[in-house]
Amino acid sequence: MDISPDNHLQKTICLLPFLFALLASCSPTRKFVNSELEKESLTNSFHGLVVVDAKSQKTIYDNHGDNYFTPASNTKIVTFYTGVKLLPKNIPTLKYAVANDTLFIEGTGDPSWLQPHLKDSTAVHWLKNQGAIALYTKNSEELRFGPGWAWEDYDTYFSPEKTTIPLYGNVATISNAGKLEVAPSFFLDSTEVRENPFRRDELTNHFYIAPTEQDTLEVPFITSDSLTKQLLERVLQKKIALVDHFPNTPKETLYGMETDSIFKQMLFKSDNFLAEQLLMASSSMLSDTLGTQRAITYMLEHDLADLEQQPRWVDGSGLSRYNLFTPRSFVQILQKLYAEVPEERLFGIFPMWGPTGTVEKWEDPSTEPFLFAKSGSFGNNYNLSGYIKTKKGKLLIFSFMNNHFKVPSSEIRKTMYSVLKELHLNY
Repeated sequence: MDISPDNHLQKTICLLPFLFALLASCSPTRKFVNSELEKESLTNSFHGLVVVDAKSQKTIYDNHGDNYFTPASNTKIVTFYTGVKLLPKNIPTLKYAVANDTLFIEGTGDPSWLQPHLKDSTAVHWLKNQGAIALYTKNSEELRFGPGWAWEDYDTYFSPEKTTIPLYGNVATISNAGKLEVAPSFFLDSTEVRENPFRRDELTNHFYIAPTEQDTLEVPFITSDSLTKQLLERVLQKKIALVDHFPNTPKETLYGMETDSIFKQMLFKSDNFLAEQLLMASSSMLSDTLGTQRAITYMLEHDLADLEQQPRWVDGSGLSRYNLFTPRSFVQILQKLYAEVPEERLFGIFPMWGPTGTVEKWEDPSTEPFLFAKSGSFGNNYNLSGYIKTKKGKLLIFSFMNNHFKVPSSEIRKTMYSVLKELHLNY
């Protein structure tokens, strides 16, 4: 047997990675994380956690990181990254060309036109100062709903239809505080104050609000080319023509509000409509034909081609249960964002997350804000991916995904916050 000093040193060096891994596995933080993930409330369901040091890019924790999960609204992180890569500082809001003294216009999917929260009117003001207008709406290959969306959600605020020129967020905003108010007012005569199990008829734009309803409702309306024309005519206060062709001439682009404002609203409110339309708007930078799949295919073949596990990605919002991503993929995408977006801008857009979920004001009095992350949830699923600022000045990137649990999601959130706070305090 060779017991020379050189051979002994070589064997010791070869063992160092194993020893470091063993020490790491025995660290108090790792023991704590392991014990949290072994809680009884997490049994009989699926959980994955990956944590990476942002600067060194070393993985400091990986539990089922290469397993696929249904991401829900974590998908909006990928939509955000797509927008960062493809969209300019101000969103393209309209494409146009002049022919025979007529202004031909087509939409880009920009969701901000008179949207209840963004309320952008850049294009509306510009169009009011134009002459004859012809509206072309056939520049899209999108269906009104995404693949795998639940049909029974047709009257819920989070499921508006997709269009090339969405107006008012493609929802009717209805309130009954003192008197009935509907925006756009176009739908006032087709809104009833009475009890109904649904807020809109399935196949017509007939709406309902209960006499005792105190909240303002946002109810998707059924879109159509003729409805877009009528709504646009009302707001422009002039007639426009609906045409089935666009002249074969170079197009100009009108730009709207700052894209970061739309990103921020999408992530903080987890707005499905904004996410879907942002993917359509991103596709407008690649083709004259709008299409979610065009933007997805481009990103998977270019900026996301190096993901260790290629996702199944079908929509912009995560509303579809067809989506499949791994925690490792989300961490890689978040690494790309951190490398390509200045930190001040990135953490100005990413929402804060606290003990009860996404928060506008930090809730934990025992710590400074340390979590900037996007949640994603629907029945039996809760996921969170983002960034942890540690007390020692480190920045960690993580994805914590939980699928198919039957306990209340508040229990899952409590466990997640406990784990993430431990990493903040002790890494």
